[in-house]
Amino acid sequence: MELARTPVSISNADLSEDRFSRFGLIDWWDQSKLRSAKILVVGAGAIGNEILKNLALLGIGHVIVIDLDSIEISNLSRSVLFRPSDVGRPKADVAAERTRDLYPECKVKAISGNVRHDLGLGVFRWADVILGALDNREARLWINRAAWKMNRPWIDGAIEGINGVARVFLPGKPPCYECTLGEVDWKILDRRMSCKLLTREEIQGGKTPTTPTTSSVIAGIQVQEAVKLLHGLPVLAGKGFVFEGMNHTSYVVEYTPHEECMSHEVYDHTTYWPKPSNKTTVAELHAFAQQELAATDVSLDFSRDVIQALKCPKCGLSRDIYACAGTVTVDEGKCSVDGEAMEVAAIHGFGGKETYGNRTVAGMGLPPYDVFVARSRDREMRILMDADRATVLAGLD
Repeated sequence: MELARTPVSISNADLSEDRFSRFGLIDWWDQSKLRSAKILVVGAGAIGNEILKNLALLGIGHVIVIDLDSIEISNLSRSVLFRPSDVGRPKADVAAERTRDLYPECKVKAISGNVRHDLGLGVFRWADVILGALDNREARLWINRAAWKMNRPWIDGAIEGINGVARVFLPGKPPCYECTLGEVDWKILDRRMSCKLLTREEIQGGKTPTTPTTSSVIAGIQVQEAVKLLHGLPVLAGKGFVFEGMNHTSYVVEYTPHEECMSHEVYDHTTYWPKPSNKTTVAELHAFAQQELAATDVSLDFSRDVIQALKCPKCGLSRDIYACAGTVTVDEGKCSVDGEAMEVAAIHGFGGKETYGNRTVAGMGLPPYDVFVARSRDREMRILMDADRATVLAGLD
């Protein structure tokens, strides 16, 4: 039997294909949203490689990737963007280069640094979505608080062996990452964070077993949730997608908000400061806050703790440091005279009378494009070092 043939009209537009034309077959897909999207990727290891690969293939237009480490030979079995010739090079630099190779129109900026010490809060504010590809609680907790303050969503990914989890946290809508932490998590965090002379390497201690197969699964879910966020679609808000690789089971868990969670702070309004961090003194910023708040009793809070000095309890030797807590190693914190562990003098802000008022913001060891909070008795304001933007975000506009 011969089937009746119905004429089909096909236009030239239907026949022509561009790089992303197949995505357009999805009825809700808007490639322009991805082209204009700004994504911050924290971590360029196994998960980070898969995230960046996916972002490039999807046509994301603007990406910042930050990672502190250099490529080791063991990374080559789990990281699709790295080659044997890359061993010894910074992960962030190589990952950015390979992302551009995959999608030359993507504007990618690499930052070889630590997210807790080297990234101002303004970078979180720049991003539409933050994707975490991390291996420790301390960094996750910092990202969580920074993302909430800057009113930005972030998507966490974690793997161990052939298991993993991806979860979405939205600002102003608990639960957040901190809400998911249990008693054991806090004991570990308290022990590590109580010592301000522990670098990330010393905090991390051991190695986490990871595989490229599980990395691709978890990173795929993370990026898919990011695409949905960019399109205004429902996501796994306050929930986690759990993948169990031995039996290939997966399920969604829902987290419970904690009413007294310290991460639940959103900066609703920010005032721009017109001078860069290396030309602005702490006292100058404090005086501006006094004027804006119409008060003399004003405190200027830093975004993170600063080690002002180290002092030997045995011989009394003291030396100024002015660096973010966590950037000085335990060995560097020992007295050069008698080898004793030196005591840490940490500072959290400026009240107007301290001796370091004439130091620049950069001279305090704080990162560029950061945010300060100024408080009087009944008012407060947030100050963004906006003049740093052009330098920090160079090549992304």
